[in-house]
Amino acid sequence: MRSKVSKHIMAIAAMSAFMSVALANGQQAKQSSRYYVINLGEPGGGNSAGASSINNLGWIAGLSVQSGNANMNAELWVGIPINLGTLGGPNSAVAWPNKNNHGQIAGIAETADMNPLNEEWSCAQANFYPFVTGHICLGFLWEDGVMTALSPLAGGIDSYAAGINDEGEVVGWAENGVHDPTCNSTPPVNQILQFEAVAWGPKLGEMTRLSPLTSDPDSAATAVNDKGQIVGISGLCANAAGSTSAEHAVLWQNRYAPPIDLGNFDGGLAWNTPTALNNHGQVVGFGNQQGSPATAFNPIGFYWDRQRGIEPINPLSGDTNSWAWGINLRGQVVGQSFNVDSGAQRAFLYENGQLVDLNSLIQPNSSLQLLLANDINDQGEIAGFATDTVTGVNVAFLAVPASDGNRYSLRGTGNNIRDQAVSDTGRRLLSGTFSRFASTSTTSR
Repeated sequence: MRSKVSKHIMAIAAMSAFMSVALANGQQAKQSSRYYVINLGEPGGGNSAGASSINNLGWIAGLSVQSGNANMNAELWVGIPINLGTLGGPNSAVAWPNKNNHGQIAGIAETADMNPLNEEWSCAQANFYPFVTGHICLGFLWEDGVMTALSPLAGGIDSYAAGINDEGEVVGWAENGVHDPTCNSTPPVNQILQFEAVAWGPKLGEMTRLSPLTSDPDSAATAVNDKGQIVGISGLCANAAGSTSAEHAVLWQNRYAPPIDLGNFDGGLAWNTPTALNNHGQVVGFGNQQGSPATAFNPIGFYWDRQRGIEPINPLSGDTNSWAWGINLRGQVVGQSFNVDSGAQRAFLYENGQLVDLNSLIQPNSSLQLLLANDINDQGEIAGFATDTVTGVNVAFLAVPASDGNRYSLRGTGNNIRDQAVSDTGRRLLSGTFSRFASTSTTSR
């Protein structure tokens, strides 16, 4: 199995590199590039798929709902889609941007065992919903066809792996054995155990606990760069997914350092969540807007660096909210602008202080409506979630920088199918992680 997967990956990685060279014109655009968008489909045979991550080799990872629409599996696209499987349970996913270029992938997967405390845990709360099964969920490290479980802390049941760097250091969060009174133990959430930010590796079996802010009982790590800087959240146990679990957005300079509070817009109440950082230490994410109560889901994207501090990334005109999910070495940021009243969703590209609807930058004859741009690599290639307006199926997409004169013409002919955009009335769920937003049962101080 290992040799077969390796041969596929080596061959397709070479093809991906050739494709990137063919699409590029060798010059850096001073303003937003135009993109050729590719429909990656829904390889699991269900009604939805999405791409959460793209590395500098062009490996795309995410999730795909399986035939029968009863569960989802982690998916890897390396020219061909590869189902990464599970740890014995029904569901798995790669949910956050991964920044490893050595064939390693971090994600989450259910085991065959049921959770003895009947906790929904972060996996079901943030990613697997509506496929809530009650199975134990663990973070995983996938390499060369093998998925390895990442253990919780002593006494814990569940864990969650979000990010990975080029050193093979995986970050996420894990339960310990403490029954935390700040948890939302009300059914169906049933969160009982405290969780803490952790880093697994890079040595085999190595696991390090990251401290929360001194005022907080719980924490989680969401991304790590090649310098060992880690970002994440610090707050209450709550639902173990967003809300008041993310009272504070934080940065650890390394796994042994105390966290630094990155600031907020809402006074440090809820949903203050870094999602990605690059090797310059630039951080993006989202947090609730000023005046929002702790019980509300009212995010706005943010950019942070040490010199400028935290700055908002405002939504596109007509939208109420935004969140940023990916950033590359050039400081290009991707995410989503949306309207919580109408349910409208638009992928965005943010660079040089300007926010652009990514749909306005792709070939006009595409049938895809780009909903969420979840990650961007250092070549400017973007991966995310889209709706095919012809079939109505939610699919994964890849958007590759293109220019007039290369082998992919962006001129197109005929009507722009995207002008007949899917009507998003009726408050459809958002795409990607935290699609099950705005819990009705939130713990606050």
